[in-house]
Amino acid sequence: MKFTSLGTAATAIALFATALTGAVATAGTAAAATKPDCGSSLVNVKPKQTVNLRSSPKTSSTALGTWGKGQKGGVCFDDRKSTTGGSYTACGKTSNKWYFGGPNSSSVEGWVPATCLPI
Repeated sequence: MKFTSLGTAATAIALFATALTGAVATAGTAAAATKPDCGSSLVNVKPKQTVNLRSSPKTSSTALGTWGKGQKGGVCFDDRKSTTGGSYTACGKTSNKWYFGGPNSSSVEGWVPATCLPI
């Protein structure tokens, strides 16, 4: 029971810090992204614009970091399919499709809008 309360408190603190600073917040495992089964992957993927790496496939989830426009990275997915998540408008298109990945220069991975990746 105690661990559940601590996890909830850590998440609340991370969200509060994000609201105050506008910066990316992390709170240990509370902010870790849920990684999908990685049956396939693509390398040298470059986003069309800078995107947030999210802890889950929806825009309301915690931003774990960013992936800069044109910066090489990798994307993990199962059978070359995107994951359906929350709806968004990004890179000039509206969708609910997401991919999991991140830049090569960072150990941070997360969910990114499919419309911003040339896949």
